[in-house]
Amino acid sequence: MRLIFAGTPAFAAQALDALIGAGHEIALVLTQPDRPAGRGMNLAMSPVKQLAQKHGLSVLQPARLNDAEVRAQLAVAAAEVMVVAAYGLILPRAVLDIPPRGCLNIHASLLPRWRGAAPIQRAILAGDAETGITIMQMDEGLDTGAMLLKLPVPIGAEDTAQTLHDKLAVLGGEAIVAALAQLQYGALDEQPQDESLATYAAKLSKAEGRLDWRRPACELARAVRAYNPFPVAQVAYRGVVWRVWQAEMSGARGAPGEILCVDKEGLLVACGEGALLLREVQKAGGKRLPLAQFLPGNPVKAGEYFDA
Repeated sequence: MRLIFAGTPAFAAQALDALIGAGHEIALVLTQPDRPAGRGMNLAMSPVKQLAQKHGLSVLQPARLNDAEVRAQLAVAAAEVMVVAAYGLILPRAVLDIPPRGCLNIHASLLPRWRGAAPIQRAILAGDAETGITIMQMDEGLDTGAMLLKLPVPIGAEDTAQTLHDKLAVLGGEAIVAALAQLQYGALDEQPQDESLATYAAKLSKAEGRLDWRRPACELARAVRAYNPFPVAQVAYRGVVWRVWQAEMSGARGAPGEILCVDKEGLLVACGEGALLLREVQKAGGKRLPLAQFLPGNPVKAGEYFDA
């Protein structure tokens, strides 16, 4: 099929790569404008733009989609369908109506659960047993359109937001290729979303990465996984912030924030319920280190407390 593709990060680039590999004609690629990135804050291309240029595809990077000139360029592309994956801009009705067969969105959850910006992280935080990919016919609502295809994937006990993202990126590419194959032959079955089951996946903030020792250890362990690689879970010891990259829950007990044990296995800290075993941490300006390598330069003792 002749397509317009709209996406920006690595998740979207995986889908674009799958569409190219499946033989679809990509008439135009929409992606966010180049942004400053890295220590030098030099302008950087999005992963989608990098892939598009590698394949010689036409790229459009509007700051907004309400301009008549932008809509005219979309219309000239004469695509049958627009495929959207983590694009970053809201598509107004005037844009949604341009492709004759509509706009299909690749969403990283099993809708209607976890509509919104951070479905992968919110699924881990909530302790969901599974998530998946939903291919959705887009409308003007926030991830409210009819569902066309759903593919589930289990959330493993050690899955972080990064590992789950990578699984879903591959699955998203497979799902959109399958959905377009069905669409070509009119076999897609539209299923409306049950509004009573809808949940909202709010955008992550850096502030929510700070762990509260009064919460149950099971919740904090999920937070460490969900906030890896952003914003990264954080704790403070004697006013110094540590980033926590890996941890697991334990049944040990004590006062919230109390250091119960320090050994080669890690640092065991009491929570509101149970305890959290810190296994890999990082200080500002330092490297991520297993606790066995971190502690010699940052000694702590059982019986001491992390900052509240």
